[in-house]
Amino acid sequence: MHLNLLLQITTTTTVADSTAAATGATGAPESVSLLDLAMAGGWAMIPLLLLSIVGIYIFVERLLSLKKAQAASSMRFVDRIKNMVLAGDINGAKLLCAQTNTPVSRMLQKGISRLGNPLKDIEAAIENVGKIEVSNLEKNLSTLATVAGAAPMLGFLGTVTGMIQAFIAIAQAEGSVSPKLLSSGIYEAMVTTAAGLIIGLPAYVGYNYLVSKIDKIVHAMEYSAIEFMDLLQEPQL
Repeated sequence: MHLNLLLQITTTTTVADSTAAATGATGAPESVSLLDLAMAGGWAMIPLLLLSIVGIYIFVERLLSLKKAQAASSMRFVDRIKNMVLAGDINGAKLLCAQTNTPVSRMLQKGISRLGNPLKDIEAAIENVGKIEVSNLEKNLSTLATVAGAAPMLGFLGTVTGMIQAFIAIAQAEGSVSPKLLSSGIYEAMVTTAAGLIIGLPAYVGYNYLVSKIDKIVHAMEYSAIEFMDLLQEPQL
């Protein structure tokens, strides 16, 4: 009796170990790396990669440029210019503007260089320089907006073409279609959609962030121009 019980326990343990080994051999999920997913995306991943590079470059370049422009747009700089003009140090004010070399300083420098002319001429000169500076601040922002809109659309296009290829492969398959063939074709097609959204969403957020910083700089430029024109209209001048 004890011998039969021992044989039953041994047999059960052996069967359980065999089942576990078979399950481990066949049921272990296959890991897919990011590189494998990118390669599975097909041709659409190449233009998406280019769009991501362009978007990153424009955002970093504009961010550094706007930080430099915003640093000298403070009221302290405008107050220094006003004090120099009131003291009659016109050359010193011009030199300070030239050394600062920012949108606000270049705009005020143009106004200072027109001192002695009618106020309308000075105001027109400042306004013209302001328009040029705003255009320079917005440089390449339209390209960044294009990246934000084109990346998801390109990703959807890659998904559509990938789904078409997947269904063609299913139609050409002989006999019953395996779930693995169907699922692999679908997930490979969806890779481009995910990649397009991953590129497009940060580009859209970055575009709006840069636009908000430009609005602040433009507001400072307008305020500086108003302060300068008010200074010229004071009775003591």
